[in-house]
Amino acid sequence: MPTRESERALLLRVAQRAMLDHGFEPEFSPAAVREAGALSDDVTRDAADTRDLRALPWCSIDNDDSRDLDQLSVAGDTTDGCTTIRVAIADVGATVGRGTALDRHAATNTTSVYTPPRIFPMLPERLSTDLTSLNPNVDRLAVVIEFAVGEDGLCGASSVYRALVHNHAKLAYRAVGAWLEDTGPLPPAAAAVPGLADNLKRQDAIAQRLKEKRHQHGALELETIELRPEMDGDEVTSLVAEKPNRARTLIEDFMIAANGTIAQFLETHRFPVLRRVVRSPERWQRIVALAADLGEPLPGEPDPIALNAFLLKRRDADPLRFPDLSLTVIKLLGRGEYLATAPGQGVVGHFGLAVSEYTHSTAPNRRYPDLITQRLVHAALAGAAIPYPHDELAALATQCTLKEDGAQKVERLVRKAAAACVLSRRIGQEFKGIVTGASAKGTWVRIFDPPVEGRLERGQAGLDVGDRVRVRLVHTNPERGFIDFHRV
Repeated sequence: MPTRESERALLLRVAQRAMLDHGFEPEFSPAAVREAGALSDDVTRDAADTRDLRALPWCSIDNDDSRDLDQLSVAGDTTDGCTTIRVAIADVGATVGRGTALDRHAATNTTSVYTPPRIFPMLPERLSTDLTSLNPNVDRLAVVIEFAVGEDGLCGASSVYRALVHNHAKLAYRAVGAWLEDTGPLPPAAAAVPGLADNLKRQDAIAQRLKEKRHQHGALELETIELRPEMDGDEVTSLVAEKPNRARTLIEDFMIAANGTIAQFLETHRFPVLRRVVRSPERWQRIVALAADLGEPLPGEPDPIALNAFLLKRRDADPLRFPDLSLTVIKLLGRGEYLATAPGQGVVGHFGLAVSEYTHSTAPNRRYPDLITQRLVHAALAGAAIPYPHDELAALATQCTLKEDGAQKVERLVRKAAAACVLSRRIGQEFKGIVTGASAKGTWVRIFDPPVEGRLERGQAGLDVGDRVRVRLVHTNPERGFIDFHRV
């Protein structure tokens, strides 16, 4: 077992090897580095044809340590029961041109990869955390997505345009969420901006309306626990579970609405759309059986409204175990994917979000599909030709799906390696858990405390996803991310 002092180096080695194994380029090419270094600091030089919205009380809400800020939000006035929401997206396409070395690297990796010892950004930090990040107290170019929300939660009129914006407060999910839930004070950065507290309250109220309307249409209420390893110097000291709060859901609801608005905008302009879809559940009958085991009937055919009613009922009945049920349902729903559709072509919706028009457009510093979509939006706004032939767009959709899967595997492996470092001190202990995967390749169990997943090496016969088990930790290998259990 490695010494505690070497854990950071070990995790970095695991991350770099996993990046290479999944076809990522961990480092930027010399040409990309040169291009990033040669960029002008004046990123607002193209602002002549854009609106000036710097005076609005824009703010960002993200993770505590986020430096690649992709979006800002602000609520407008309410007129005739409708409130205008504006979401500003970093205008990365204004700086990163197609065919450049920076673009080639982004097209190869297609996403930033986040691991405990190091972030592997899709774009160099000169851009992603500086020139194309919506940092506080600087002017930035943005694509603004504007939509009206009525009392019933329905989105009304919408528009998309380019603008000059200014982030007046960099805020974090944890602090804003605590304030919105009346368990903490207003963050000082928000208190320093006149009117921002009231604006955040309005944003929260509108987000709740949007969520309620989507739930009426069958959007699934799922709660997963995101495990974040914490490091002190060279050692992994703890595993912190990031739970949902009102600030996270506020941003999620606005991004869902903004992405739907962009998809509709491109459709209206007869442009192709690089859609984000989740097809009808692959293992619906197993979801039906899982609900039946808990005394709840579900219809024989996939029905998101019935499934969400079941989930809400289970959340109220057993909130402690609800994240585990959510994880099981997510596994059984099947993966999301990118799909290129031509103008007027029939579309596949997003089963989990209960939306038919959906794309990814709100994180162009971190995801290549969002940068592709932004270039399509630029062309539509300018009345220019479609920048991507359909065959190329379809190939990019496939590439982005594969690389997203790869990035998730890298991040999961390094998180497991970090968890193995912590659990190496708990060999022989017993834990309660739930089966999260069961196939010919192996059976996987997530224990409840800490919420860590490992392989069941003995006693797996007859188990399926969603079954509860008691296991004993028998082996860890941080270098390979192995956590092994025996069924008790």
